Amino acid sequence: MTSETSETLDQAMARSQGLDTLLRDLTDRAVGRVPGAAACSVTVRRADRLMTLAGSSGLPSGLDLRQYENGSGPCVDAAETGSPRYSADLAEETRWPAYTEYALATGVRCVLALPLAIDGETGAALNFYGLRPHCLADGREEARVFAERAADAVNEALRVERRQASAADVRTALLSRSVIDQAVGILMARERIDAHLAMERLRRASQHTNVKLRDLCDELVARASGGASRRRQ
Repeated sequence: MTSETSETLDQAMARSQGLDTLLRDLTDRAVGRVPGAAACSVTVRRADRLMTLAGSSGLPSGLDLRQYENGSGPCVDAAETGSPRYSADLAEETRWPAYTEYALATGVRCVLALPLAIDGETGAALNFYGLRPHCLADGREEARVFAERAADAVNEALRVERRQASAADVRTALLSRSVIDQAVGILMARERIDAHLAMERLRRASQHTNVKLRDLCDELVARASGGASRRRQ
């Protein structure tokens, strides 16, 4: 891969507004860089199942989906085994009969699926589709190098996404703690009890009503705030 390609991927990662935006940009660039590629997609395992996170323009959605449904196909094999899968001509392919029939119906004749080394993920692949037999043969090395570089970019985007999710979890936890503390304070003042007993009453009420503790406390604080506002008027 040329230095120009590496710089372009770095720039795409830097200006990306998220993982989805980055991956769409990468798949479009992959089609432009790899000779014979008519379409490209990214497969990643999430929530214990494979899914397509992004695809280039012109990619029939069923090309990947049929593989996931059947549990068989080049991108499924590449993601799950960590080894490349290449079919020079699907018209002569015997490994994935159900998938091959569908792919040929969409006009695809040549497929190359390359595993992506993604931190914390058990399976990922970069998938290339061509419309003529053997059309990806000359681009296999370019595709391999592109996949290595793309894995770096995807890993960085996933790290950013995880940090954002972790920060959101912390904010949610802090908000929950604040609401619970306010509810405890309201009960302490209203019932003239200590904090431990107030907390126990809230927990029992949550279990009895089958309402989450945070939601119960939120409602109590809202009612108390509403009553205070009406008294001031």
